Amino acid sequence: MNSWGKLAVAASVAWISSTASALTDTTTRPGEPLSALETVDASADARYVEHWIHEKGDDHGRPFVIVDKKAARIYVFGAGGTLVGASSTLLGQSRGDIPVPGAGQKDPSDLLPYERKTPAGRFESQPGRNLHGEPVVWVDYDTGIAIHRVRPGISQMQRTASLSTEDPNNKRLSLGCVVVPESFFWSVVLPTLGHVHGTVYVLPEDEPVQAMFSEPRGDAVATARRVSVSAR
Repeated sequence: MNSWGKLAVAASVAWISSTASALTDTTTRPGEPLSALETVDASADARYVEHWIHEKGDDHGRPFVIVDKKAARIYVFGAGGTLVGASSTLLGQSRGDIPVPGAGQKDPSDLLPYERKTPAGRFESQPGRNLHGEPVVWVDYDTGIAIHRVRPGISQMQRTASLSTEDPNNKRLSLGCVVVPESFFWSVVLPTLGHVHGTVYVLPEDEPVQAMFSEPRGDAVATARRVSVSAR
């Protein structure tokens, strides 16, 4: 990256940091946990949801994940809200937060491009295995949405290269799943969520994040339960 590119990135990070403070009202109060995202590249939306989780106690002391679709970033937290790791991630090829009706009943290979979405919402995750017997973390088992590594195959090189780029638009390559670098999956995702239940918060890209994660919490849960897409 040339010097101008580095300056642009630095300016962007500074803007995000200041905007996050303004939008999320994350001033630390007595007894309130410090933000684990203060020391990493995180958007105002991601910081808002981290604050919302802590404020509502929505994680119930379990590990949790924040997936920022706009930024194509994933943040993995251990029990108690400690940040275990952050990474670039691949998402569904089609933009949008609500899946196409009937897509959940299709074989993944039959999904049309516009049906390959990563749904937004709040999900109860569970460890498991895919059809190939490989470990994954199910975001929504019934509809086949999971967090998994870049798998070997003809798309492996392209996916790995896209994960290393800075443009989120280069990372819309999956059938709907949240796909992470292989090393990140084995060293962060699996040790944190591969043996226990957790919560995955997938941030929306078509509406303000505050509309999904706000009072009452049931609104966010109801939105999450509307998802129905079968993609691996």
